[in-house]
Amino acid sequence: MVSVDDTALAVTDTGGSGRVIVYLNGGYASQTTWRRVIADLGDGYRHITYDERARGKSKRSADYSFEGAVRDITAVLAARGVERAILAGWSYGALLSWYWAERNPDRTDGLVTVDAAPSGLTGPEGEARIRKLFHRMRFVLPLASLFGLAGRMSAAQHAEVGIDANRYAAAAVPLLEQLTCPVRFVLATGNSLGSEDGEMEKTRASLAPVLAHNPNVKVSAKVASNHSTIMRKDWRAVAEAIREVAAVRGHAVS
Repeated sequence: MVSVDDTALAVTDTGGSGRVIVYLNGGYASQTTWRRVIADLGDGYRHITYDERARGKSKRSADYSFEGAVRDITAVLAARGVERAILAGWSYGALLSWYWAERNPDRTDGLVTVDAAPSGLTGPEGEARIRKLFHRMRFVLPLASLFGLAGRMSAAQHAEVGIDANRYAAAAVPLLEQLTCPVRFVLATGNSLGSEDGEMEKTRASLAPVLAHNPNVKVSAKVASNHSTIMRKDWRAVAEAIREVAAVRGHAVS
């Protein structure tokens, strides 16, 4: 357990001398999301996973903000004595990795983004839609949290996490265009929970100006699974993207 602010985060570190990979979860998921990717990559790397505040085995907090979550990355690295790492993030975790990398370029060996894009639901209409979605799910969330699919938070707190994330995603194009580390995207196909038909594909298309302006950013794969199933069905593509980033830095691991 790593203490930070008013909470404690459950951290798993495989140790070893291999290249460090830090895995960042979806907004309401636990670190178990990454077990297939880690098994595929094997013990040639040092794998660090953790549960974000009130997710998985981590403690509750009074602060579930995006900025708090970015600070937690630094706290986990400090607790494990890690100076540099590749960050791999799915959805919300990918957004965290972008902003942490932008603020810590000398500590970032590369990024792997799993189905996130620089676009989001913002403004009164977008925020109302997110709040409505989680209000409808309010009775399911406590059960979902037992399976690592939701946080131990109220429906309103879940909604605020989503609203916060969408604001940061919508502002991320200039940030991504300036990243100097290797960045690889693994994109899903189709819709996600709460999205309208075709909406996710439009969101993924927002990556186009970044790909056009920053040669460090590339799409490693576009897979058939959707946003919700990509980590269960296409983990091999995610693992391959991590290997690709490690190789770009000249430290390939077999």
